Amino acid sequence: MPKVVPLPTRALGAEPGAPDPAALATWVADHRGAKADLHAYQLDCSLAPQLASGITFPCAGGLFCQDRIRECLIGLNAEMEAAVEEIHVETRALAEDAARLAAEKKGIWCALPAPSSLGIADRYYRDNEEWCAAMTNAYRTMMRAMRDAGVSGHVLICTTVDDQEVASLAGKKAFFFAPEPRGTALETLMEYQREIAVSPKMLETAIDLANQYEVNRWIIVDPDKEAIRLVLSHADADQVTGGGYCTEECGSYWEQIVKKAAYIM
Repeated sequence: MPKVVPLPTRALGAEPGAPDPAALATWVADHRGAKADLHAYQLDCSLAPQLASGITFPCAGGLFCQDRIRECLIGLNAEMEAAVEEIHVETRALAEDAARLAAEKKGIWCALPAPSSLGIADRYYRDNEEWCAAMTNAYRTMMRAMRDAGVSGHVLICTTVDDQEVASLAGKKAFFFAPEPRGTALETLMEYQREIAVSPKMLETAIDLANQYEVNRWIIVDPDKEAIRLVLSHADADQVTGGGYCTEECGSYWEQIVKKAAYIM
């Protein structure tokens, strides 16, 4: 008799959007005595539906964390859109965010925009390699501070994939994810990472590339039956995970990820 076998599920971040003023006011009142700012509220909104839906490996945060990162970067101009001095980092706010998330869920990951996804211009170093080194060093410091405060690792979300960034930062505790990979983005990610997160529409391309690169884990973003069947024809079941990256209303989104991340044996 056929048996439905669930796959583990992994979140790659979420974008909660503009907050409802009444809900935000209530949340702030409920969190008196803590660092209850807008960013903390958005982190909570990104995580809560994942926990309620039973996501195996939850991940708070998303591209919206760019404002927090800009606040922590020393050396930007007043508008926080360009580097005008040597880059340094103040990690206190990020460490507080991490401690709060770790208190919600042990082993939690946090999603941040990749350095190049911040859109910060270089008006100080005037050299691409030096600028990339400055930003990746800053990210190492920030991510280390967050791990020290209880976060287990980071998903770095790429609007574009930068080879130098991936080569410098990718590792067991930092996973690069490109929601809309273009050009040679998948090749770059697969060159430096042994796991890949792709949507069903990109699966055939990724599977073809797997002949050139070693892939130990497949994360199917927004999985469906056909995508799962296709991956299982090329990989063992213990190498496959259902993934999600919520960019709209997340209440039912994560429930659907859990529901659809399964196969018939």
